[in-house]
Amino acid sequence: MLDGQAHAARALWNLLHEYFTFRQGRFASLKECDEAIRAARKEIDWLGRLPAQAAQAVLKTYRQAWANFFNPGHPAGRPAFKARLRSRMAVDVPQARDLQIKRVNRRWGAVNLPKAGRARFRWTKDLPGVTLGGPAGRITGARLVKDAFGWSIVFRTDTVVASPARHAGPEVGIDRGVKVALALSDGTSREHGPWLSAGERQRLRRLEKKAARQKEARHKAAGVTERSRAKRLIRTYDQIRRLRAIAKRRAVDWQHQTTTELARTFSVIKVEDLRITNMIRSAKGTVEVPGKNVAAKAGLNRAISEQAWGRTVTLLEYKSWDRGGRVVKVCAPGTSQTCHRCGRREAANRETRAVFACKNPACGWIGHADTNAAINIANADGTPVSGRGDLGATRSAKRQPPRAA
Repeated sequence: MLDGQAHAARALWNLLHEYFTFRQGRFASLKECDEAIRAARKEIDWLGRLPAQAAQAVLKTYRQAWANFFNPGHPAGRPAFKARLRSRMAVDVPQARDLQIKRVNRRWGAVNLPKAGRARFRWTKDLPGVTLGGPAGRITGARLVKDAFGWSIVFRTDTVVASPARHAGPEVGIDRGVKVALALSDGTSREHGPWLSAGERQRLRRLEKKAARQKEARHKAAGVTERSRAKRLIRTYDQIRRLRAIAKRRAVDWQHQTTTELARTFSVIKVEDLRITNMIRSAKGTVEVPGKNVAAKAGLNRAISEQAWGRTVTLLEYKSWDRGGRVVKVCAPGTSQTCHRCGRREAANRETRAVFACKNPACGWIGHADTNAAINIANADGTPVSGRGDLGATRSAKRQPPRAA
């Protein structure tokens, strides 16, 4: 039932996007979109699977997506259609009055879900207004999200938080890398091993090869055989998805633990203001001008994506703010080629990927390249950011205000 509601929510988003943007010269108003949703729910049976409140939440989220796009300080792109296999399945429960949350025992709780009835969920955190002795506040809604492990429920809460006291710790610069995950200006580093064990990586490789064979065989089949082969391919994809979800959970767990430790220790954390989307762009080029070292660049792009640099900064932002600290973004060019001691910038200073050797005869400093970059970041001036992003951003050229009706 939840799968059906999630697919209906995704389809409703796509219908809203088409209805909202097909007009010449103006966007549809909120009232027009609301009337269109009500009419569609009466005329299309499968849209009725989605609760009315969840349908209104889709409209609210869609309108907010456009507001984020036109906000000059928000990194969101233009809203687009959601593909079935590429979008995350989710259902909103915007009102908390009907949830009827109850704790069954130490590990489990129960909740009422619209059109699905009573369901049990794993209790992992104290909820305001429900847990005895828990934080003061209330629950305002919930969101159901599906991943490779099944459905999860996330509760939205409203709590009163006192303004944090000013952090009295030292400052630090952090250089994010591929070989060394986080290099600090104090000479230390924060590293991790592979997210999957050797056996899990071998199994993932076998499953990827198996999926490639099944996909090729599926195109050669016909009729009933084709349908059975498609089901086998879907089962293989599910196994691959589960292994990748395990790796992501381990990565997020490491990032949470590491960023919490950094936010507790340092009052000001300086990081490079990287354009990660541009850094992981493909090097294939065009037919007329083909790219060079395409395979090597693709491997580097995968390594950067696995590190999830942007998520690390996002976690640092709100955790530092909660503890009275702040995150500062500094300009990235030259931090890895400039000697922090004499200030001489030269590409030849990087003798190898890991060793920095200053070519200035009067200096001659030699050390770890990532540590040198982190010290340069710590010494640079930048723009303070909060948990919601860059405070000093300017309007992007592509984010222009909507045309008047």
